[in-house]
Amino acid sequence: MLYRTKEERRKASRIEDRKLIKEALAGNQESYSRLMEKYRGAISHLIYRMIGSQDMVEDLTQEAFIKAFNALASFNEEYAFSTWLYKIATNNCIDYLRKKKLQTLSIHKPIASKDGEHMMEIPDSRYLPDKPLVSSQQTMNITQAIENLPEKYRRVIVMRHQQEMSYEEIASELNLPLGTVKAHIFRAREMLYRMLKETMSNG
Repeated sequence: MLYRTKEERRKASRIEDRKLIKEALAGNQESYSRLMEKYRGAISHLIYRMIGSQDMVEDLTQEAFIKAFNALASFNEEYAFSTWLYKIATNNCIDYLRKKKLQTLSIHKPIASKDGEHMMEIPDSRYLPDKPLVSSQQTMNITQAIENLPEKYRRVIVMRHQQEMSYEEIASELNLPLGTVKAHIFRAREMLYRMLKETMSNG
């Protein structure tokens, strides 16, 4: 069916989205896939424009969809699904860029001034006596969650995040289509997200 105006096309798209969301919440996995196919390109483009690097686009795109799908029940149909999804993807990018900036900022680098160079001294107001224990517990939780994944999902997650292999390298190593590798990593992350969320709520 052809729509004459942009407004008609937008209205038809929103009706389609509402239908897919309703089906997805009822347990239809195909509807999740169709929503992802519909918006993957736009979300990837948005993320690339924000971070300026192709390396993390696929990972951040998948993370945005995982967060959106896990919060799908809270979606307000008064708004466009695309707007809601873009907001989630944007916030995900901001978090990534903030973490990256913190990782690359060196507190040991001298600061130049008219009086010479000075070392930056930052009091660690976040210090907690049990911080090493907390970090250790988080690591244990993540390790345990990975161990509990089905073999085909555990394998790709280990290769991607522990061995730092690219999607293409994983596909070549496992002799799998690239699309299958991406789908397995997406599903593995989704399962890990749910397991860790459950562990934290029980902890």
